[in-house]
Amino acid sequence: MKAGVNADMAFIGLDIGTSGCKCGIFDAEGGIKAFSYREYEVLNPGEGLFELNPEEVWEAVKYVIKTSAAEFNGERVTAICVSSFGESGVPLDKEGNALCNSFLYTDIRGAEQCRKLVEKNGLAEIMNLTGVHAHPMYTINKVMWIRENMYDIYKRIWKFMLFEDYILYKLGRVAAIDYSLASRTMAFNVTDKVWEKRIFETSGIEPGIFSEAVPSGTVIGTIKDGIAEELGLPKGVQLVTGGHDQVCAAIGGGIISEGMALYGIGTVECITPAFGAPVLNDRMLGNNFACVPHAKDKMYVTYAFNFSGGAILKWYRDNFARSEKAEADAKGENVYDILDRKAAKNPTGILMLPHFAGSGTPRMDTASRGAIIGLGFDTGYPHIYRALLEGITYEMLYNLECLEEAGITVNELRAVGGGAKSDFWLQIKADIMGRKITKLDINEAGTLGTAILAGVATGVYESVEGAVKRLVKTKKEYYANEKNYEIYMENYAKYKKMYDAVKAVIG
Repeated sequence: MKAGVNADMAFIGLDIGTSGCKCGIFDAEGGIKAFSYREYEVLNPGEGLFELNPEEVWEAVKYVIKTSAAEFNGERVTAICVSSFGESGVPLDKEGNALCNSFLYTDIRGAEQCRKLVEKNGLAEIMNLTGVHAHPMYTINKVMWIRENMYDIYKRIWKFMLFEDYILYKLGRVAAIDYSLASRTMAFNVTDKVWEKRIFETSGIEPGIFSEAVPSGTVIGTIKDGIAEELGLPKGVQLVTGGHDQVCAAIGGGIISEGMALYGIGTVECITPAFGAPVLNDRMLGNNFACVPHAKDKMYVTYAFNFSGGAILKWYRDNFARSEKAEADAKGENVYDILDRKAAKNPTGILMLPHFAGSGTPRMDTASRGAIIGLGFDTGYPHIYRALLEGITYEMLYNLECLEEAGITVNELRAVGGGAKSDFWLQIKADIMGRKITKLDINEAGTLGTAILAGVATGVYESVEGAVKRLVKTKKEYYANEKNYEIYMENYAKYKKMYDAVKAVIG
């Protein structure tokens, strides 16, 4: 902390997700003093269509800020920083009114428009410019779809904002987006860090439709007096750009040097490694890895993920662990703690392909399906449960190998999310991956990351490095058991053949 800075200062970290938003108030020592969460509804107006009502999101944001400010002295808040999920945008008119619902990244609209952009530019050139493998989910394709199918709305658009800049705009009437979230539009040059003219020329979209792109951790203005009063905050609270949610979580996990990666172990498993220069090669393109500006200046991240992580454990719990669930409810315990205790104690020979919702990186095969092989009459629930933990981890090890082929090395994984509460699973992950796994002493890496950016931007901390050193605490380290690692490597060699084998059977 800088000398002379008031230690009573506090920061609001906002995290805008697809189904709900979080607000954390942190003091200058990184302690979380208040927390609030509110859900909103994902709309499904037709087959393959998924939307959010921007006004409902804004009302939820106001609720969590107001609730947190009431829980903790809102008068101490000096800055608000925002992170959000990517791709989905909000079309606004000149008065700042939302013109229609936001199309989520899972929405099928934009597929034909993406195909046209690939025809005009080529996959490799889009990757070299924007850092992403062309896909309909990215914002520019949705804007093109609106122009071609909802022109009455399109001609009234002043700005097309993603949810970070939308919320900042609602708070302070300033249109600014950070580099990391801008890169999720497929219209941002990740090397030069400017909006990419070629994409606008080939899409036919006006270059000024998106907000001004600025670095993460930039003060862009102050909260409007009327909004501050409504939310229980003082006048003059500074508004700070955050970033894409995974990038802000990486800051909150202390991922600010090469060789380190955040390991989000939740419903979806996501590994976010940091590296020092753009990596835009054929391996990144072929493996569907993005190259994204980090919130840490002059660094980049990528995302390696599988859609079915903790979701598979929930599936097992709901269908095969009803007695354990009843036991947990009776004892007031977490059911997964009971499942961990009952699980097989040694590596299994059972292989599980965790593609219950299709595969994430590197294949991005939405048609792939899960499978379990190697069952025998000696197989019991304890073996199957452990095999699920192993299979999810094999898939992420495969992602790490693909990252290494692209030139990105990961030596340490810092674990956050619900799965990081399980010492049993973290040890299995260390045994399979052969890398140090570090459990962090935090529950909300994303909101802590935004609080760090707010503190640096407003001069409370000298630098991101200094803030991370002061605020990000580790709890426990896990190292591979050599005997288990050798067994797992034999099983992993078989696992890598499983995708093609299952694909050959079920198509």
